[in-house]
Amino acid sequence: MKQSYGASNSLRLIFWETTSGCNLECIHCRRLEISKELAKSDLTTAEALAFIDTIATAYKPIWVFSGGEPLMRSDIFDLAAFAIEKGLTVALATNGTLISDEIAQKIKAIGIDRVSISIDGASAETHDNFRKIDGAYEQAMQGIAHLRAHDVPFQINVTVAKHNVDELPDLYDLAVKIGAVALHLFMLVPVGCGVEIADEMMLPPERQEEVLNWLYDISREKKLQVKATCAPQYYRIIRQRAKAEGITLNFQTHGMAAVTKGCLAGTGVCFVSHKGEVFPCGYLPVEAGNIRNKSFSEIWERAEVFEKLRNPDLLKSKCGICEYKKVCGGCRARAFAQFGDFLDEEPYCIYQP
Repeated sequence: MKQSYGASNSLRLIFWETTSGCNLECIHCRRLEISKELAKSDLTTAEALAFIDTIATAYKPIWVFSGGEPLMRSDIFDLAAFAIEKGLTVALATNGTLISDEIAQKIKAIGIDRVSISIDGASAETHDNFRKIDGAYEQAMQGIAHLRAHDVPFQINVTVAKHNVDELPDLYDLAVKIGAVALHLFMLVPVGCGVEIADEMMLPPERQEEVLNWLYDISREKKLQVKATCAPQYYRIIRQRAKAEGITLNFQTHGMAAVTKGCLAGTGVCFVSHKGEVFPCGYLPVEAGNIRNKSFSEIWERAEVFEKLRNPDLLKSKCGICEYKKVCGGCRARAFAQFGDFLDEEPYCIYQP
Protein backbone atom coordinates (compact mmCIF):
# COMPACT_ATOMS: atom_id res chain seq x y z
CA MET A 1 0.00 0.00 0.00
CA LYS A 2 1.28 3.46 -0.77
CA GLN A 3 2.53 5.40 2.22
CA SER A 4 4.34 8.65 2.78
CA TYR A 5 6.35 9.70 5.78
CA GLY A 6 6.21 13.19 7.18
CA ALA A 7 7.19 14.71 10.46
CA SER A 8 7.46 12.71 13.64
CA ASN A 9 4.04 11.61 14.91
CA SER A 10 2.43 12.42 11.57
CA LEU A 11 -0.88 10.64 11.04
CA ARG A 12 -0.02 7.60 8.92
CA LEU A 13 -3.07 5.38 9.39
CA ILE A 14 -6.58 6.14 10.55
CA PHE A 15 -8.98 3.32 11.25
CA TRP A 16 -12.62 4.33 11.20
CA GLU A 17 -15.16 1.90 12.64
CA THR A 18 -17.80 2.68 10.04
CA THR A 19 -20.47 0.76 11.93
CA SER A 20 -20.77 -1.59 14.87
CA GLY A 21 -23.15 -3.65 12.77
CA CYS A 22 -21.92 -7.03 11.56
CA ASN A 23 -23.28 -10.18 9.94
CA LEU A 24 -21.06 -12.55 11.94
CA GLU A 25 -20.90 -13.47 15.61
CA CYS A 26 -17.19 -14.00 16.30
CA ILE A 27 -16.28 -15.37 19.72
CA HIS A 28 -13.95 -12.43 20.45
CA CYS A 29 -16.45 -9.76 19.42
CA ARG A 30 -19.97 -8.44 19.95
CA ARG A 31 -23.07 -10.58 19.51
CA LEU A 32 -25.35 -9.71 16.63
CA GLU A 33 -28.22 -8.31 18.67
CA ILE A 34 -25.86 -6.01 20.59
CA SER A 35 -24.12 -4.74 17.46
CA LYS A 36 -27.44 -3.92 15.81
CA GLU A 37 -28.45 -1.84 18.80
CA LEU A 38 -25.10 -0.06 18.90
CA ALA A 39 -25.32 0.67 15.17
CA LYS A 40 -28.12 3.14 15.89
CA SER A 41 -25.45 5.57 17.09
CA ASP A 42 -23.23 5.27 13.97
CA LEU A 43 -22.03 8.52 12.43
CA THR A 44 -24.52 9.74 9.84
CA THR A 45 -23.55 10.13 6.20
CA ALA A 46 -23.25 13.90 6.66
CA GLU A 47 -21.09 13.47 9.76
CA ALA A 48 -18.89 10.92 7.99
CA LEU A 49 -18.39 13.15 4.94
CA ALA A 50 -17.43 16.08 7.15
CA PHE A 51 -15.00 13.87 9.08
CA ILE A 52 -13.35 12.63 5.89
CA ASP A 53 -13.07 16.18 4.56
CA THR A 54 -11.44 17.32 7.80
CA ILE A 55 -8.83 14.58 7.65
CA ALA A 56 -8.09 15.05 3.95
CA THR A 57 -7.64 18.79 4.40
CA ALA A 58 -5.12 18.56 7.23
CA TYR A 59 -3.48 15.14 6.79
CA LYS A 60 -2.82 12.48 4.18
CA PRO A 61 -3.02 9.13 5.99
CA ILE A 62 -4.08 5.78 4.69
CA TRP A 63 -7.78 5.66 5.53
CA VAL A 64 -9.10 2.25 6.57
CA PHE A 65 -12.85 1.67 6.50
CA SER A 66 -13.32 -1.00 9.17
CA GLY A 67 -16.12 -2.19 11.40
CA GLY A 68 -18.09 -4.18 12.46
CA GLU A 69 -18.64 -4.98 8.84
CA PRO A 70 -18.27 -1.85 6.68
CA LEU A 71 -20.19 -3.38 3.77
CA MET A 72 -23.32 -3.24 5.93
CA ARG A 73 -23.34 0.55 5.53
CA SER A 74 -25.52 1.47 2.54
CA ASP A 75 -23.41 4.58 1.90
CA ILE A 76 -19.99 2.90 2.15
CA PHE A 77 -19.09 3.32 -1.52
CA ASP A 78 -20.19 6.95 -1.57
CA LEU A 79 -17.95 7.60 1.43
CA ALA A 80 -15.03 5.69 -0.08
CA ALA A 81 -15.36 7.52 -3.40
CA PHE A 82 -15.42 10.85 -1.57
CA ALA A 83 -12.28 9.99 0.41
CA ILE A 84 -10.43 8.96 -2.76
CA GLU A 85 -11.60 12.11 -4.53
CA LYS A 86 -10.10 14.08 -1.63
CA GLY A 87 -6.73 12.44 -2.24
CA LEU A 88 -6.69 9.79 0.47
CA THR A 89 -5.39 6.26 -0.03
CA VAL A 90 -8.31 4.05 0.98
CA ALA A 91 -8.41 0.48 2.26
CA LEU A 92 -11.36 -1.69 3.21
CA ALA A 93 -11.24 -4.12 6.15
CA THR A 94 -13.96 -6.75 5.86
CA ASN A 95 -14.79 -10.34 6.75
CA GLY A 96 -15.23 -10.97 3.03
CA THR A 97 -18.55 -12.79 3.22
CA LEU A 98 -20.52 -9.97 1.56
CA ILE A 99 -18.20 -9.47 -1.41
CA SER A 100 -20.18 -10.48 -4.46
CA ASP A 101 -19.02 -10.04 -8.04
CA GLU A 102 -20.92 -6.75 -8.16
CA ILE A 103 -19.30 -5.51 -4.94
CA ALA A 104 -15.85 -6.47 -6.22
CA GLN A 105 -16.52 -4.50 -9.41
CA LYS A 106 -17.48 -1.43 -7.35
CA ILE A 107 -14.34 -1.74 -5.22
CA LYS A 108 -12.23 -1.83 -8.38
CA ALA A 109 -14.09 0.97 -10.14
CA ILE A 110 -13.92 3.35 -7.19
CA GLY A 111 -10.20 2.80 -6.75
CA ILE A 112 -9.92 1.29 -3.28
CA ASP A 113 -6.22 0.55 -2.84
CA ARG A 114 -6.45 -2.72 -0.94
CA VAL A 115 -8.95 -4.98 0.78
CA SER A 116 -8.09 -6.90 3.93
CA ILE A 117 -9.94 -10.14 4.58
CA SER A 118 -10.02 -11.75 8.01
CA ILE A 119 -9.23 -15.46 7.83
CA ASP A 120 -8.81 -17.13 11.20
CA GLY A 121 -7.59 -20.55 10.21
CA ALA A 122 -6.25 -22.61 7.33
CA SER A 123 -9.35 -24.80 7.46
CA ALA A 124 -13.05 -24.06 7.24
CA GLU A 125 -13.61 -25.77 10.58
CA THR A 126 -11.19 -23.54 12.49
CA HIS A 127 -12.41 -20.34 10.82
CA ASP A 128 -16.12 -21.11 11.17
CA ASN A 129 -15.75 -22.13 14.83
CA PHE A 130 -14.12 -18.78 15.54
CA ARG A 131 -16.62 -16.80 13.45
CA LYS A 132 -19.61 -18.74 14.84
CA ILE A 133 -21.23 -18.99 11.41
CA ASP A 134 -21.18 -22.19 9.36
CA GLY A 135 -20.00 -21.49 5.84
CA ALA A 136 -18.21 -18.24 6.75
CA TYR A 137 -14.90 -19.59 5.44
CA GLU A 138 -16.31 -20.60 2.08
CA GLN A 139 -18.11 -17.27 1.76
CA ALA A 140 -14.89 -15.36 2.55
CA MET A 141 -12.94 -17.43 0.03
CA GLN A 142 -15.62 -16.77 -2.57
CA GLY A 143 -15.30 -13.06 -1.81
CA ILE A 144 -11.56 -13.34 -2.39
CA ALA A 145 -12.22 -15.09 -5.70
CA HIS A 146 -14.38 -12.15 -6.79
CA LEU A 147 -11.62 -9.71 -5.84
CA ARG A 148 -9.07 -11.71 -7.80
CA ALA A 149 -11.35 -11.80 -10.83
CA HIS A 150 -11.32 -8.00 -10.87
CA ASP A 151 -7.64 -7.65 -10.02
CA VAL A 152 -8.22 -6.02 -6.62
CA PRO A 153 -5.18 -6.32 -4.29
CA PHE A 154 -6.03 -8.04 -1.02
CA GLN A 155 -4.30 -9.11 2.16
CA ILE A 156 -5.10 -11.75 4.76
CA ASN A 157 -5.49 -10.71 8.40
CA VAL A 158 -5.43 -13.37 11.09
CA THR A 159 -6.01 -13.05 14.83
CA VAL A 160 -3.41 -15.38 16.32
CA ALA A 161 -4.35 -17.39 19.41
CA LYS A 162 -4.26 -20.97 20.66
CA HIS A 163 -7.02 -22.12 18.32
CA ASN A 164 -5.03 -21.47 15.14
CA VAL A 165 -1.36 -21.01 15.98
CA ASP A 166 -0.44 -24.46 14.70
CA GLU A 167 -2.13 -23.68 11.38
CA LEU A 168 -0.03 -20.59 10.64
CA PRO A 169 2.36 -22.34 8.21
CA ASP A 170 -0.60 -23.69 6.25
CA LEU A 171 -2.30 -20.30 6.37
CA TYR A 172 0.86 -18.70 5.01
CA ASP A 173 0.95 -21.24 2.17
CA LEU A 174 -2.72 -20.52 1.49
CA ALA A 175 -2.11 -16.76 1.34
CA VAL A 176 0.69 -17.29 -1.17
CA LYS A 177 -1.38 -19.75 -3.22
CA ILE A 178 -4.41 -17.49 -3.58
CA GLY A 179 -2.36 -14.44 -4.49
CA ALA A 180 -2.56 -12.29 -1.37
CA VAL A 181 -0.18 -9.34 -1.41
CA ALA A 182 0.33 -9.49 2.35
CA LEU A 183 -0.23 -11.55 5.49
CA HIS A 184 -0.77 -9.62 8.71
CA LEU A 185 -0.71 -11.43 12.05
CA PHE A 186 -2.71 -9.81 14.84
CA MET A 187 -1.71 -11.04 18.27
CA LEU A 188 -4.77 -11.24 20.50
CA VAL A 189 -5.06 -8.30 22.91
CA PRO A 190 -6.88 -9.01 26.21
CA VAL A 191 -9.02 -5.87 26.31
CA GLY A 192 -12.54 -5.07 25.19
CA CYS A 193 -14.06 -8.01 23.34
CA GLY A 194 -10.80 -9.95 23.54
CA VAL A 195 -10.84 -10.12 27.34
CA GLU A 196 -13.71 -12.61 27.17
CA ILE A 197 -11.51 -15.29 25.60
CA ALA A 198 -8.07 -14.20 26.83
CA ASP A 199 -7.73 -16.73 29.64
CA GLU A 200 -8.21 -19.72 27.39
CA MET A 201 -6.96 -18.36 24.06
CA MET A 202 -3.97 -16.06 24.67
CA LEU A 203 -0.60 -17.48 23.68
CA PRO A 204 1.99 -17.40 26.47
CA PRO A 205 4.86 -14.96 25.92
CA GLU A 206 7.33 -17.69 24.98
CA ARG A 207 5.01 -19.03 22.27
CA GLN A 208 4.48 -15.53 20.91
CA GLU A 209 8.25 -15.15 20.64
CA GLU A 210 8.41 -18.40 18.65
CA VAL A 211 5.68 -17.21 16.28
CA LEU A 212 7.41 -13.90 15.68
CA ASN A 213 10.71 -15.63 14.93
CA TRP A 214 8.85 -17.86 12.47
CA LEU A 215 7.39 -14.74 10.87
CA TYR A 216 10.89 -13.34 10.44
CA ASP A 217 12.00 -16.57 8.79
CA ILE A 218 9.17 -16.57 6.25
CA SER A 219 9.74 -12.88 5.53
CA ARG A 220 13.10 -13.91 4.07
CA GLU A 221 11.27 -15.90 1.40
CA LYS A 222 9.90 -12.62 -0.04
CA LYS A 223 6.80 -14.34 -1.40
CA LEU A 224 4.53 -11.67 0.02
CA GLN A 225 4.64 -8.84 2.53
CA VAL A 226 4.32 -9.91 6.16
CA LYS A 227 3.60 -7.85 9.22
CA ALA A 228 3.04 -8.43 12.92
CA THR A 229 0.35 -6.21 14.44
CA CYS A 230 -0.13 -5.76 18.17
CA ALA A 231 3.25 -7.46 18.57
CA PRO A 232 5.74 -4.58 18.68
CA GLN A 233 8.47 -6.88 20.01
CA TYR A 234 8.71 -8.16 16.43
CA TYR A 235 10.70 -5.04 15.60
CA ARG A 236 13.19 -6.00 18.32
CA ILE A 237 13.37 -9.57 17.01
CA ILE A 238 14.07 -8.61 13.39
CA ARG A 239 16.92 -6.36 14.51
CA GLN A 240 18.36 -9.04 16.78
CA ARG A 241 18.13 -11.68 14.06
CA ALA A 242 19.62 -9.47 11.36
CA LYS A 243 22.51 -8.50 13.62
CA ALA A 244 23.20 -12.13 14.54
CA GLU A 245 23.18 -13.07 10.85
CA GLY A 246 25.48 -10.19 9.93
CA ILE A 247 23.11 -8.75 7.36
CA THR A 248 21.99 -5.21 6.63
CA LEU A 249 18.33 -4.91 7.45
CA ASN A 250 16.22 -3.74 4.54
CA PHE A 251 12.52 -3.94 5.29
CA GLN A 252 11.37 -3.69 1.69
CA THR A 253 13.66 -6.34 0.22
CA HIS A 254 13.00 -8.69 3.14
CA GLY A 255 9.29 -8.64 2.36
CA MET A 256 8.41 -6.78 5.54
CA ALA A 257 6.00 -3.90 5.99
CA ALA A 258 7.25 -0.37 5.41
CA VAL A 259 6.40 0.82 8.92
CA THR A 260 9.49 -0.06 10.94
CA LYS A 261 8.36 0.79 14.47
CA GLY A 262 6.35 -1.43 16.75
CA CYS A 263 3.51 0.25 18.61
CA LEU A 264 2.22 3.24 16.63
CA ALA A 265 -0.80 3.88 18.84
CA GLY A 266 -1.24 7.61 19.17
CA THR A 267 1.97 8.39 17.32
CA GLY A 268 1.22 7.39 13.73
CA VAL A 269 -2.10 5.59 14.14
CA CYS A 270 -5.46 6.31 15.69
CA PHE A 271 -8.87 4.67 15.78
CA VAL A 272 -12.20 6.47 15.54
CA SER A 273 -15.25 4.57 16.75
CA HIS A 274 -18.59 4.31 15.00
CA LYS A 275 -19.92 7.10 17.22
CA GLY A 276 -16.96 9.46 16.89
CA GLU A 277 -14.76 8.57 19.86
CA VAL A 278 -11.03 8.90 19.17
CA PHE A 279 -8.67 6.30 20.64
CA PRO A 280 -4.93 5.69 20.21
CA CYS A 281 -5.79 2.33 18.60
CA GLY A 282 -8.70 -0.04 18.43
CA TYR A 283 -7.51 -1.95 21.49
CA LEU A 284 -6.55 0.80 23.94
CA PRO A 285 -9.79 2.03 25.54
CA VAL A 286 -8.51 5.44 26.65
CA GLU A 287 -10.61 8.07 24.90
CA ALA A 288 -8.83 11.18 23.66
CA GLY A 289 -11.98 13.05 22.62
CA ASN A 290 -14.98 12.84 20.31
CA ILE A 291 -15.22 14.36 16.84
CA ARG A 292 -18.90 15.10 17.45
CA ASN A 293 -17.96 17.84 19.89
CA LYS A 294 -14.30 18.66 19.17
CA SER A 295 -12.20 18.96 16.02
CA PHE A 296 -10.10 15.96 15.12
CA SER A 297 -6.99 18.13 14.71
CA GLU A 298 -7.34 19.46 18.23
CA ILE A 299 -7.71 15.95 19.59
CA TRP A 300 -4.83 14.47 17.56
CA GLU A 301 -2.42 17.30 18.27
CA ARG A 302 -3.27 18.20 21.87
CA ALA A 303 -4.93 15.31 23.72
CA GLU A 304 -3.04 14.33 26.85
CA VAL A 305 -3.08 10.61 26.07
CA PHE A 306 -1.42 11.23 22.71
CA GLU A 307 1.21 13.52 24.22
CA LYS A 308 2.14 10.80 26.72
CA LEU A 309 2.31 8.07 24.09
CA ARG A 310 4.64 10.22 21.99
CA ASN A 311 7.24 10.46 24.73
CA PRO A 312 9.13 7.14 25.08
CA ASP A 313 10.90 8.53 28.13
CA LEU A 314 7.63 8.14 30.04
CA LEU A 315 7.57 4.37 29.61
CA LYS A 316 7.89 2.50 32.88
CA SER A 317 9.41 -0.68 34.28
CA LYS A 318 11.48 -2.73 31.85
CA CYS A 319 10.06 -0.96 28.79
CA GLY A 320 11.39 2.29 30.21
CA ILE A 321 14.97 1.05 30.35
CA CYS A 322 14.91 -1.10 27.21
CA GLU A 323 17.36 -0.22 24.45
CA TYR A 324 14.66 -1.13 21.91
CA LYS A 325 11.95 1.13 23.29
CA LYS A 326 12.09 3.57 20.38
CA VAL A 327 11.69 0.82 17.76
CA CYS A 328 9.35 -1.40 19.75
CA GLY A 329 7.52 0.60 22.39
CA GLY A 330 5.68 -2.40 23.79
CA CYS A 331 1.95 -2.94 23.34
CA ARG A 332 0.32 -0.11 25.25
CA ALA A 333 -3.03 -1.90 25.22
CA ARG A 334 -1.63 -5.03 26.88
CA ALA A 335 0.10 -2.88 29.48
CA PHE A 336 -3.21 -1.17 30.18
CA ALA A 337 -5.03 -4.49 30.45
CA GLN A 338 -2.44 -5.97 32.81
CA PHE A 339 -1.56 -2.99 35.00
CA GLY A 340 -4.24 -0.35 34.38
CA ASP A 341 -1.49 1.95 33.08
CA PHE A 342 -0.77 2.23 29.36
CA LEU A 343 2.76 3.45 30.10
CA ASP A 344 3.74 0.33 32.05
CA GLU A 345 5.73 -2.56 30.60
CA GLU A 346 4.55 -4.93 27.87
CA PRO A 347 3.58 -8.08 29.83
CA TYR A 348 3.93 -10.45 26.84
CA CYS A 349 7.54 -9.65 25.98
CA ILE A 350 10.17 -12.06 27.34
CA TYR A 351 13.16 -9.80 26.62
CA GLN A 352 15.11 -8.54 29.61
CA PRO A 353 16.87 -5.22 28.85
